[in-house]
Order: sequence, then structure tokens, then C-alpha cells
Amino acid sequence: MGFNVLTAEISHETNSFSLHKTGRQAFMSRYALMGAAAIAERGDKNTELAGFLDAGRAHHWQVNHVLSAAAGPSGKIRRKAFDWFCEPILSSIKNHQFDGILLGLHGAMGLDFSEDGEGELLRRIRSQVGSKMPIAITLDPHANVSRLMCALADIIVSFKTYPHVDMRDIGRQAGDILQQTMAGAITPQTIRVGRPMLEEVNGGRTDIGPMIERIAAARLYEEQPDVFAVSINAGFAGADVKEVGPTVTVTGQGDFTAHKTFAESIAADIWNRRFEVLNDYLSVTESAAIAADYEPGNGPLIIADYADNPGAGGYGDSTALLSALLDARVANACFGPMVDSQVVQSLHHCKVGGRVQIELGGKTDPEFGGAPLAVEAELVSLDDGNFVGDGPMIHGLPGSFGPSAVIRVGGIDILVVTIPRQILDLQQFKTFGIDPQSKAVVALKSMQHFRAAFEPIAGQIIVCDSGALCTPRYDRLPYHNVPRPIFPLDQIDM
Repeated sequence: MGFNVLTAEISHETNSFSLHKTGRQAFMSRYALMGAAAIAERGDKNTELAGFLDAGRAHHWQVNHVLSAAAGPSGKIRRKAFDWFCEPILSSIKNHQFDGILLGLHGAMGLDFSEDGEGELLRRIRSQVGSKMPIAITLDPHANVSRLMCALADIIVSFKTYPHVDMRDIGRQAGDILQQTMAGAITPQTIRVGRPMLEEVNGGRTDIGPMIERIAAARLYEEQPDVFAVSINAGFAGADVKEVGPTVTVTGQGDFTAHKTFAESIAADIWNRRFEVLNDYLSVTESAAIAADYEPGNGPLIIADYADNPGAGGYGDSTALLSALLDARVANACFGPMVDSQVVQSLHHCKVGGRVQIELGGKTDPEFGGAPLAVEAELVSLDDGNFVGDGPMIHGLPGSFGPSAVIRVGGIDILVVTIPRQILDLQQFKTFGIDPQSKAVVALKSMQHFRAAFEPIAGQIIVCDSGALCTPRYDRLPYHNVPRPIFPLDQIDM
């Protein structure tokens, strides 16, 4: 029998500016699965856990998977919720003998008592296992990688794709490095370099642009004998924390002067190309004008509301884009999601096919994305909001919007939901009777992940800044904790 390894997945991307604090229920609403239940649901899908299990089978480990838990991006995690998901991990460590630990984390988790949630989790684990036990972690490319994470985790491996489609591969890579470490064949450490920026200017997108070259260079450097992982993290600008922004990490051994020189070359490229913005952020009026004139010969027009992305902590209830589309009389269109639990609750008492008068969206903070929208709508359908993805990112994985409804206002079918989730899979429309491929215009709330499933069906894609919480106009956000000066808030000469 091989090594005994503890595994766990805990993910939260914390938007410091969100008014919604994150408690235990937020994890229960996304997923909080213990041991065998987590393996049954996630163990053969495109997940970090699947990659951990692949490594475990290859190396004949005894895997003790404690839990898989995630909440949708939102505000700081409350201490009670953090303690709640830490406890089973710490309890398992206390009651079993392990040779190594393998964790699937995000890297931008903030707590109501600490800016660095992953660092705090690792600190608690190290207080029990000491400094010798090897710990490997995987991270999302939007991690704000802290010095504490690098000090407490021997091995750090981040996804290399955005949209993220390599979670299982990265889980396996981290597991393989951990195996070599536990066997005494290598003694990895992780170094980190960064630049004074809120994030890489294009959020680290890897489908086009300079990140393609950087990832290729990282993969090439990983081929050296003493280099086990090179991770390029774009950072997460929605975190108002001291250790914010893009980083390059090298997990390796041997000549760390050379490793740092390589990492600095990538970080310098991120800095030097900070003005090469790939997205053309259109206003809601500009977006609606394009939609009104669009002829869907080669597929629908996809309008991504970048600023109201629930996948980055946006509230999902911005009305600015929808209002502009309605004013422009856009027809044969769909829009989603609109997060409005009050409206959903009221609609579930109405008759399908009937007409309703509602105040839709805009209820969290109208300053970001617009006020509630008074509309008369036809109630098309009601649903429990559950779906199963079939696209590149979440194929086979269940998800839920909570109680949901589809309403029709003018020529637009609107998916109204209870639980915020970004759109990244066609089934998030199709399950509820909306076929995006049959529409002329598809307006959805997402920054980049939507491209994995929607780019293949799109005739054209445009990106909209609706002025919601995830606006790329960072000067609108009340930063207090990020180090100054920092780009793009300040002028910096380097």
C-alpha cells in the first residue's frame, strides 16, 4: 500500500466590496459534500478532486477525502462558516496519520477576520502537522497568492486556462509532485514574484493575447529537472487586500536564483504590457444599438455583461443592460440570469401564461448597475432551478439557481433566479426552455467563462460594462487596503 493522503476542496472568491457576507448557507447552496458524497458527485468529472484521485490510483495511495465545499463569489466569509469547514479537516488530521496533504483551493478567499483565508487555513493545518509534512495546493488563476501561502505550502500549482478547463489535469500534476516529495525524491519550495497591479490587465485570459506566450514559456520551464510547476496568477481585483495582484510562482528546488530570474521575466512582461487591453468595453446603450441592428446569419450575438458577473462577486441584479435592450426594442432575445429572490417568490404564486406587473432587479445596490425595473411580463415557466452542465467547464456537474422563473418582456425571455451564478454553460438556459442557438441575441452575465460554451455557437461576441460591482473602472470602487501606489489607480514609473 502506498502513502496515506488527506485531500479536500474548499473554494471561495471573495469580493471585498460585496454587501453580502458569506455564511454557511452560501456553501450549502452551492455544494458542501463530505467524503464519499463528494467523490460520488465530483470524483470522475473535470475537478481538482478527480485529478487527486487519478494521482492516488496511479501511486496506490490511501486517499482520505474529507470534504468538497464551495460558495458562489460574494463578500467576506464569516468566522463561524470558516471554522465550520476547517473543523473536519483538522479533526481528520488529529485522528489519523498522514504522509501528505493535497488541497484544492481558490487563492482569493477573504475572511471577516483575515485578508488571507487560504493562509489562515494552512496556518491552522501546520500548527497540527508541523513543518515537515508535505502540503500541495492547487489554485485558481485568479488567486492573490500570498507570501504566507508560499511559506506554508511546499507545492503550488494553478490552473493554466481561462476559461478554466484543466482542473483535473492540474489536480493530477499537484498529486504527482506530492508523490515525489513524500517518497523523498525531491524537496520542493515555492517562490513568488509580483508587480504593483490590481490584476493582469486582461484577467489572465488564455484564449487570445499575451498569456498564450506566457503559459507556453511556463510549460517549457517546467521541463527542467528541478522545476515542478510554474503558475501565472492574474490576481483578483475585487479583493481589497494588501497582497493583491498578479504573481508568478515557481515550485522547484536547486538554483532558485535562476527560478526567480525566470519568474521575474514573466512578471516584467505582465507589467510592460499592462496597457494592451483585449476587451472593448461597450456601454449598455452601445450594446443595445448593436443588438437592435444584428442579423443572426452565423449564430446569435452574445452580449457579456462583464460588470455584473456573479462569478466575481457581482450581485447579478443589475438592470442597466436589460433596460437598454428593452428601450431598443430588441427581439428574439434572451437574458440571464437576473437575480431577484423576491420576484421569484411572488411569481411562484402566479399562473403560468398569465401576465404580471413586477419591479425586477436592482434591489441590492442601485448605485452599481441600476434601480429596479418596472415591467409587465408574461410568466412563461416556473422551475426549481436545478441543472446539469454539458459544456467544457462543468460537464456532468449539477448546479442550481434555486427557485427560478422565465418571464417574457417584449421580445426578451428573462431567466429570473434566486441563487447568483454566472452563465458558463448552455444548459443554464436550455434546462429552462430557452435555446440560445435559436435566439438572435443572448445577453448573459459573465466575464470570460461563457466563451467555453458560447463561443462555438456565436456569430459575434461583445462585452458590456453595465457599471455593476465588477466594473473594470476600478476608480469607482472604494479601495482602502491595497498598497499604494498601484496600477491602474495610480501613475507609476518603473
